[in-house]
Order: sequence, then structure tokens, then C-alpha cells
Amino acid sequence: MHVHIVSPSPIGTDELKKVIAGETRLELSEESRQRIRLCREYLDNKICRSGDLVYGVNTGFGALHNVAVGNRELEQLQKNLVMSHACGIGPEVPQQIVRLMLFLKIRSLSYGYSGVQLKTVERLIDFFNNGVYPVVYEQGSLGASGDLAPLAHLALPLIGMGEVEFGGRRMSSLELNRQMGWDPINLQSKEGLALLNGTQFMCAYGLWCLVEAQRLSMQADMICALSLDAYDGKPDPFTEEVHQIRPHAGQAKTAGAISAYLKGSELISRYKEHVQDPYSFRCTPQVHGATKDCIEYVAQVLTNEMNAATDNPTIFPDLDKIVSAGNFHGQPLALALDFLSIAVAELGSISERRINQLVLGKRGLPPFLVARPGLNSGFMIPQYTAASIVSQNKQLCTPSCVDSIDSSQAQEDHVSMGANSALKCYRVMDNVQRILAIELFNAAQAIEFRKPARTSPFLERLVASFRKHVPFIEDDTLMYPYIHKAESFLKNEWYTD
Repeated sequence: MHVHIVSPSPIGTDELKKVIAGETRLELSEESRQRIRLCREYLDNKICRSGDLVYGVNTGFGALHNVAVGNRELEQLQKNLVMSHACGIGPEVPQQIVRLMLFLKIRSLSYGYSGVQLKTVERLIDFFNNGVYPVVYEQGSLGASGDLAPLAHLALPLIGMGEVEFGGRRMSSLELNRQMGWDPINLQSKEGLALLNGTQFMCAYGLWCLVEAQRLSMQADMICALSLDAYDGKPDPFTEEVHQIRPHAGQAKTAGAISAYLKGSELISRYKEHVQDPYSFRCTPQVHGATKDCIEYVAQVLTNEMNAATDNPTIFPDLDKIVSAGNFHGQPLALALDFLSIAVAELGSISERRINQLVLGKRGLPPFLVARPGLNSGFMIPQYTAASIVSQNKQLCTPSCVDSIDSSQAQEDHVSMGANSALKCYRVMDNVQRILAIELFNAAQAIEFRKPARTSPFLERLVASFRKHVPFIEDDTLMYPYIHKAESFLKNEWYTD
């Protein structure tokens, strides 16, 4: 088990992948402990010394920001906040995302700008390390003031409310506390706001999607190379000099990857009668490459967010400042995740066009990739399925970030809708994985009709591994189990980092 020391030092996607894989246990660094303690002590002293109103500390929230709350009611104020904001609805958030939410919330609070108690952060670490997953719902966040509703559900078990998944079953937080010997946390001033303000819902989805996008991008290149050889395509569009004179980094990287996958192929090096290939093959470096460039941009945005404090107000003990601002606003993530959805959807769109080319009965391949078309429909309908998913992706890729609705009596009059961007992006990732699985299913079938000529050693190994799960299709049979197996193969069996 890898131990991650939570500290102010920034982390990158390599550490993130360990968290996603469930291989990480958290420990709080001494520096983070000191920062959390000092910030809490400063806030307590500040409230005692001055009679100033500090938003969310001794005032109401949102449109009630000018309503003062007495010192004796500060704990109840924070508890009320968590209870009243837990208005999530819809499907439950997957545990892998809830785990990331816990990780990100712990990191954000550990910088010492939030005013929380040390024991609050330690209890969140207990949740993470013991596999306690608060039940969180997908719908309810506007992506500004943070992910209020989802994060309220994440916080409920701290105060002995809500439900959790633990040890393979669902239970109340009261039952969890009895089982673990824990007492509920009595939230102090500002703590409820620190727990609910922040972008950890959309950021958790975004980081998961980022890692998936990186994997899908590599697999799209690999599968395209197999389809190109099965289609008897030309290597010319992947010539290095072509991409040097249009110097987009992703474009050159794609061309280089596909050329490497095809190295040693008899098929790619033989004489071609045709002069050009369709765009879905010939322009793969440009299309896949633009997606790679987008992924790089999104990685920068999400890495910044992963290493940030995003609640409000922000407390600067060393400067004797408490600043009410807007770090919870999800606009950077909303823009990036809408962009990522579009970019990854394009991997699926061009993949479906290659699938279509393979079933047209051109270049010596039989119609629908079966030896006796007519009697057999062969691979006719897998292309339909891919086309259906591509069309759905087009609808999912309508940007969410351009659609703001004001809330809280127009106090919160511009919101990012970043949570919706994140949820749609999550669905696009799954959809593109399925389209690529269908392309692999088709390409592996088509390459058999090129025998005895062989593709590259790398792609021969790919097909041989695939054949352990999905056979060559001689005659019509039930296709959906093989499509599902192709998807599982790409997710679990064949992933090169």
C-alpha cells in the first residue's frame, strides 16, 4: 500500500493515478497539522477580539450574508448549513469518484486557509483510509459557491447524519460511528462553509475523466493502426516531415505513435493501387492530435485545481486577513471539461467513420466483414450501434458553461454549471470507450481477411490477446456479448501506459 503524505507540496497525475487505483493510504504531514492548528486558533481569536461581521463565520449564507448570528449560535449555524444544503438527488455518485472527492477535500483543507479543526480533517482521512464512502448524489450543484449539495452529502457523516457505504453494505452514519467507536464532529465556526464551499465534486469527476482521456487517446491510436492495416491503407500521412511543417505537438505525437505501432508490418509496406485514403485514416494525426493538445490543456487546469484551496472566505493568519472572494467558482473547470468532452468525443466520431469504411466491402474486404454476406448480416449492426453512440455524444457535448442561472435571490447571479460539465464528460468517456471497442472488434475481424500477409508484431500480439476473449466470426451469431467483451478487454486487459 502506497502512503501519500498530505502536505502543501503540489502533486501531479502520477500520484493521482495511485489514488484512483485504490493503492493509497493518507497521512497528514506535520507542516499541514501546524497550518491547520494555527489557522483555527487565529480564527477563534479574531472572533473573540473583534465584533466585525465575517461572512459565513458569524453571518448567514448567500443572500443572508448581512444577517448577524450570535456567538452562542455559531455551532448550530454550521450544522444547519450542512443539513439544509444536503439536497442532492438523482443517481448516486460512484465510489471511485467519492474517494477522489474525499482526497481533494482533505488536500484543500490541509493548506491552512480554511479555519477547520484538525480533528475534522483527521476524520475525513479516517473515511478515506477505512473505505468509508458517504452516499452522494449526482444532481444539485450549480458549480458556483462550490459544489454545495454534493459536498453537503459528503460532510453529513462527519456530524452523524446521512448514509455511507462501508464494508460492502449501506448503513447510517450513526451505525458507522457505533461500529468504529467514533463521536460525531461538533462543527465550529466557519467549518460547515469550508466543507461545502469548493470544487471537489466537479474536480473529482474531471480528474477521473482526464486519466480516462489519456488512456483512450493512446488506445485510439493503437486501434486506428490496426484498422489502417486491415483497410490496406497507406503510410504516407504519418511521414514525420509532414508534421514538422505544421508543428502541433499532438499531431506529431499521433503520427509517431501510429508509425511505431505499424513498424514491421508486411501489409503497410506493400504496394498500394489507391492514391489516397479517406479522411478518417489520412487525417488521424490531425484529429487525434488536436485531442491530445486539449488533454494537455485540461491536465494543466485540473492539476492547478487539485493543488488549490477553493473554499470561502479565505483566511490568511500571517497577514491578519479574512477575505471573502470567489475561489469556489467552477468556471475554469467548466470550460475545461466542456472542451474535454468535445475533444474526446471526436475520437469516437472518427473511429465510427473508420468502422464504416471497414464494412463497405472495399479494397478486397467482403461486405460487412463476413465470407457469405446476404445469408449473414455480419458486422452491419455494430456500426449502427457506434453511430448511435456518436450521435448521443454530439448532444452531450453541448457546453454547460454557457448556461448560467442565478440563485440565492440573485446574490449568486453567475454560476458555472461545471458539475453538469463534469457529469456529461464522464458519460462521454464511457461512450467513446464503447465506440473504440467496436472498432477493435471490426478491425480484428478485417485483418483476418488479409492473411497470409501479416501486420506488425505489436499488432499481431494485440489481435492474439483479443482472440482469447473474442473469436473470429464465421457466421451470424449473438454479437452483443462480444462487444461487451471487447469493451472489457480495452479497460482491463490491454492498457499500455
